[in-house]
Amino acid sequence: MPLVLRPRDGLPTTATVDLAGVTPDRLAGHDLAAIERITIAVDGQSLPLAAAFMVSGNLASDGRIDCLGDFSRVDNLGAGMGSGRIEVAGDVGHRAATGMTGGELVVAGSAGQWLAAGISGGIVRIEGDAGDDAAAALPGQSQGMTGGLVVIEGCVGRLAAARMRRGIVAIGGDCGAGAGLELRAGTLLVAGRLGRHAGLGMRRGSIIALGAPPTPGPTFLPGGTWSPPFLALLERRLAAARFRAAGGRGHRGPTVPPGRWSEERWNQWHGDTVGGGRGEFFVRAILPPRP
Repeated sequence: MPLVLRPRDGLPTTATVDLAGVTPDRLAGHDLAAIERITIAVDGQSLPLAAAFMVSGNLASDGRIDCLGDFSRVDNLGAGMGSGRIEVAGDVGHRAATGMTGGELVVAGSAGQWLAAGISGGIVRIEGDAGDDAAAALPGQSQGMTGGLVVIEGCVGRLAAARMRRGIVAIGGDCGAGAGLELRAGTLLVAGRLGRHAGLGMRRGSIIALGAPPTPGPTFLPGGTWSPPFLALLERRLAAARFRAAGGRGHRGPTVPPGRWSEERWNQWHGDTVGGGRGEFFVRAILPPRP
């Protein structure tokens, strides 16, 4: 069975817990007693893990940690993880999976700010919504996500995938302002509505507006209308990751209808010309009805 963490009943619901370093790869080889003695921070105070969580099971069988109960105020869950799997039954706090290099984080609820910021590998899957700066750059960092796959079925806040250099970010719901800000490379797909200033300052990479067709900013130049072959590869990759355009809690528009969206026709825009104009912005083509 996996290692199981449950918040203790006496833990205040207003307490903020920092679980940085509690990952399957870093706990590998430790017995249950040693894991219970690992130091964590609760409201800035250093405490053993067992003081805040009931710990059971082990990591020997499958390298997995299951988080059961209220983890909405638990920060840095999965931060720096290199291998293994963490599953959260509900919501999770800020900075989940930041700096992750491998492994998998699966959250059945929503996530806070800076989800997967600075990630360089692995898979992050959020079945609910996420806050600002998802898969973006951490404060003071010049680049955000540099590899891996981030799938968010719901809506996200501002600056999603800002300064991303490599990897794939797929968002099933709406996206706040500044998505793909200063994008260096990689792919950002949004199935809901894109907020203002999407792709501002992007240098390379691709933004794919799968939902309501936006109008790129004035520093983007129109290109051709076609069906790019790489979209079929992306569609298969996201299907394997069980990506769904679910809409999310805050989504106000319709969900994307089922079908092979990669085979549709797309209007391609080039930009941002301020950043060199080598980025690609794909918007679903609205074709006139056949006679």
